[in-house]
Amino acid sequence: MSLPPLVEPAAELTVDEIRRYSRHLIIPDVGVEGQKRLKNARVLCVGAGGLGSPALMYLAAAGVGTLGIIDFDTVDESNLQRQIIHGVSDIGRSKAESAAASIREINPLVQVEIHNTALDRENVRDIFARYDLIVDGTDNFATRYMVNDAAVLLGKPYVWGSIYRFDGQASVFWAEHGPCYRCLYPEPPPPGMVPSCAEGGVLGVLCASIGSIQVNEAIKLLAGIGEPLVGRLMVYDALEMSYRKIKVRKDPNCVLCGENPTVTDLLEDYEDFCGAVSEAAQEAIVDATITATELKEWQDAGKDIFLVDVREPAEYEIVRIPGSTLIPKGEIISGEALAKLPQDKQVVLHCKSGVRSAEALAALKAAGFRDAVHVQGGVLSWIKQIDPSLPAY
Repeated sequence: MSLPPLVEPAAELTVDEIRRYSRHLIIPDVGVEGQKRLKNARVLCVGAGGLGSPALMYLAAAGVGTLGIIDFDTVDESNLQRQIIHGVSDIGRSKAESAAASIREINPLVQVEIHNTALDRENVRDIFARYDLIVDGTDNFATRYMVNDAAVLLGKPYVWGSIYRFDGQASVFWAEHGPCYRCLYPEPPPPGMVPSCAEGGVLGVLCASIGSIQVNEAIKLLAGIGEPLVGRLMVYDALEMSYRKIKVRKDPNCVLCGENPTVTDLLEDYEDFCGAVSEAAQEAIVDATITATELKEWQDAGKDIFLVDVREPAEYEIVRIPGSTLIPKGEIISGEALAKLPQDKQVVLHCKSGVRSAEALAALKAAGFRDAVHVQGGVLSWIKQIDPSLPAY
């Protein structure tokens, strides 16, 4: 459905702006008035990572007058495969500062507002209130639900995107005109069911595909042109090169935007709501967690242990702890691999960072492996504490 323009047009375009945006101005649906609306718009991008990178670059190039960037992270070498707003010289630099510098190179006419902080319950309302539109480039469920809830409570539309391996999704959530994120996903998935990009990977160029869709939707909303993805979910498969649209209806029973909402304020703890690990895993790791240093001491002392790497084969090929045996978490959770585990040795589990191994530990404890333990921080801790020459990913 068509929607009215989100912002009023600016008073005028300068000669420099007319020259710069001439290819927009000659599009009848955009024209001078549409470009004036972009100039007068204030857009916040949550995250300057995989999705935020192309989104910020194209929002700047399009002439959005004020761009806000919120990101507390710093640039890491592993980011450069997909986070194209950053370069080698930015490694170690604040992502928000790095992104702002790139935006100024692309378009010095754009005003940039930097929020070099983590988005949380205490600041999200104040930050969102300063902008007309939110572009969500987050990569975790806790922040996604908080972004959605704050946008609904403030009456703000936002453009959402999600990426994983070769698959991407995008939509526009605006409770005033259609569904919100909770209408599509009323509850977060169980802990460990949906791997993060850090665990499962993402094709770098997929970020550009979904990020550009997000910018396209943002421009349509700001200028009041076309039919935004309100009430529609765009699903993209890069391997099959296919796009499909799924209708998403407003849920009358939605706890946030439904007819009788029960969520009328931000949650106290979104991390707790989404649950990084299950309750069973939290219980299992109590008094059953060792450090990478302790693991090395056990190995050096010749302790009779069976070290299990619960990551996926592709990760195992990148880097591994010496002496480990690969048994993916899924095989342990399903019970398929239990017969492979020795009964006369202490089982020690590890993954990349400790989340998956905690879930696998819970399954082992339930199966009777009472003395099993897991390595806090996983292979990343091993690299930091024991062997920095190994590649981190």
